[in-house]
Amino acid sequence: MAIRITDGKLGSIRLPGQYLPFAACRSCLSCGSDRIGLEIEVDSAGTGDWHIGHAPDHRAAAVAKRNGTDISELRARQVGPEDFRRFDHIIALDTQNLSDLKRIRPEGTRAQLSLLLDHVEGREGEAVADPYYGEAAQFDETWREVVEGASALARKIAGQR
Repeated sequence: MAIRITDGKLGSIRLPGQYLPFAACRSCLSCGSDRIGLEIEVDSAGTGDWHIGHAPDHRAAAVAKRNGTDISELRARQVGPEDFRRFDHIIALDTQNLSDLKRIRPEGTRAQLSLLLDHVEGREGEAVADPYYGEAAQFDETWREVVEGASALARKIAGQR
């Protein structure tokens, strides 16, 4: 079973910390998907358009690299109508982006929308920490939260098959 997941965040680069959710999800899901029998494609896009074509923040790239994922070649893109047809899940990192995704979602599309931490017991309704204006250590915390959410999501998806 192939599962396609994208994250929806503010500027594709901006929240939280540029491509960090993509990198952590890809890293976590790629490692764990074989064990639970899932074939997973992970992508990243923003709800805003102001960072299209930009590279990831250097702090996010450093955290990803420390965790075994190179994101230096990635470039930001904006969520489009085709994403709601192409992906099984579009995962928002905060309530504002979830609202934006619901607002722009074309009728009759298949993507299930949710907050990433809704998949973690006891964290429902919580936003992933946004490290953008903080210290480098906050990018590590965001990485941990995204791995926690992605792992829970993968287990949930595997249990639904």
